[in-house]
Amino acid sequence: MLSACATKQPYADDETIARVRYTDPGPPELVLYTMINNRTGGGAHSSLMISASERVIFDPAGSFYASVVPERNDVLFGISPAIEQAYRGAHARSTHHVVIQSVEVTQQQAETAYRLALSNGAVAGAFCSNATAQLLQKVPGFEQVRGGFSPKRLMRQFGSLPGVRTEEYHEDDSPDLQKALAEGDRRLAQDAALAE
Repeated sequence: MLSACATKQPYADDETIARVRYTDPGPPELVLYTMINNRTGGGAHSSLMISASERVIFDPAGSFYASVVPERNDVLFGISPAIEQAYRGAHARSTHHVVIQSVEVTQQQAETAYRLALSNGAVAGAFCSNATAQLLQKVPGFEQVRGGFSPKRLMRQFGSLPGVRTEEYHEDDSPDLQKALAEGDRRLAQDAALAE
């Protein structure tokens, strides 16, 4: 039903996660990603990047994969700028674009969202926007965000919050998500090898 909401259940161990830990030097923030179908205008997927004591992406029922990005219960770890770019690039293609909405938050709000993401557990397919909204509702200052199965509805609600900055990200490459993921994985693995 939703092109980017899939079911997969990898479980990275603590050592692997600790090895890639990334803390962004900027202010704490929450970033909502909404994948939009270019043909229909419908929402295809929702996810949330959380910049707290470390930066992660809560990718409920998501399909993103990279061999250098550990995942546990729909949380992606080690979200450096290169990984974040690979994440948005995998979802943006000739068939979809990504709406990126960011808002600065307090350290306490960020840490609350981070803890909620880590404790949430894996999400069933097609529940991406619902799970993201339920997480946000539990963060002080975001209680007005309502659940549901519409990524676009969540996008509109998030966009109406004070201080939210919105941008769109487009690419015009292959419509095949698996091909985009494989290409992104190849690049990230190559970069990691060069950095060693």
